[in-house]
Amino acid sequence: MDSAQPAVRIDSLEKRYASGTLALKGVSFDVEEGEFFGLLGPNGAGKTTLISCLGGLTTPTGGRILVRGMDTRTDRRAASLFLGIVPQEITFDPFLTVRETLRFQSGYWGILRNDDWIDEILANLGLTDKADASMRALSGGMKRRVLVAQALVHKPPVIVLDEPITNLDAKLREEMILEIQMIQQNIGTTIIYITHDQEAALQLCDRIAI
Repeated sequence: MDSAQPAVRIDSLEKRYASGTLALKGVSFDVEEGEFFGLLGPNGAGKTTLISCLGGLTTPTGGRILVRGMDTRTDRRAASLFLGIVPQEITFDPFLTVRETLRFQSGYWGILRNDDWIDEILANLGLTDKADASMRALSGGMKRRVLVAQALVHKPPVIVLDEPITNLDAKLREEMILEIQMIQQNIGTTIIYITHDQEAALQLCDRIAI
C-alpha cells in the first residue's frame, strides 16, 4: 500500500434506494492509518447505510469507497480482507461455544489452526474464562465482546464498530470503552467508531465527522 494512501477514503458517496429515499449525498472523508475516527450522527442520519456500503452489503449509487487503496466495488474481496465490522445486532449460533464461534468465523476467511491468535483475542477482551462456555449462556455484554472478537479473527487492519455500547448499563459501558481503547493499543488497528453518543465519541476518538 502507498504510504500516502489513507486507511479508508469515502469519496462523494451517494446512496438512493429504489423507494426514492436519498440516504447519503456527497459524503466524503478520509480515515488515516492508526486513527481512532468517530462518525457521529442521530438515528436516521445514514450511518448504517454507509457501513453497509463499506462492507459490501449495499451498492452505492454514486461515488466510491477505497480501503487501503482497494475499491469496495471493483475489488470487493481484497477490500473486505482489510475490514473487520462489528455490527450493532447480536446474532450467534446459540449452540456453539465461544471458541467454536471464533473458529467458524476464521473458517469463513479460509483461516485454519489459529487457536494461538484466538487465545490472544480472548485474553485481550477478557473472555479467556468463557472460551468453552455456550453462547446462549453469556450475558449481553459478553456477547458484544464476542462480536468484537469475531471481527478480529482475520487480523484486519481496519475495525468498524457500529454502536458497540448501545443498550449497555453504565458499568458495562465503561468496561467496553476501556476494552475498545485496549484493542487499538494492543493490536494497533485503525478504528472507525459509529455512534449517536456524543459523550463516548469525544472520550474515545482522535477526530470526529458529523
